[in-house]
Amino acid sequence: MTTVTSPLAGEAIGLANVPDPVFSGAMVGPGTAIKPEPGPGEAVSPVDGSVVSLHPHAFVVLDDQGHGVLTHLGIDTVQLNGEGFDLLVEKGDTVKRGQPVIRWNPTAVEAAGKSSICPVVALEATADQLSDVAETGRLATGDTLFTWK
Repeated sequence: MTTVTSPLAGEAIGLANVPDPVFSGAMVGPGTAIKPEPGPGEAVSPVDGSVVSLHPHAFVVLDDQGHGVLTHLGIDTVQLNGEGFDLLVEKGDTVKRGQPVIRWNPTAVEAAGKSSICPVVALEATADQLSDVAETGRLATGDTLFTWK
């Protein structure tokens, strides 16, 4: 069982409320989403593992049980071409839960006309493999988002 924790502070809103049909329809996988607190901050690793995919706007950490967790910083933020995102680790690095991965500013993302909502998705999972999914409520960085069986 893997506990996936929040990579940032904000408000849990659930995947259904993400303004992107790929995420809201859980086509990438089940999970939840967070409306981050405004201002500059860091997205941290939601699990212990290896960084298997890393882009300025998104990263995937694979834990020792083979569970890949995608953290996507904002919607359509790939169109920002990395502007406003600072990578703090490299692909292939081993990270600990809570370790900063990307520094970014949700307020700047919104000023650029993009949504700052952050989907956190269990890759190659089914909805029935997740429990205790945070769909509402205030989240601090490191609070439990969901448990992956």
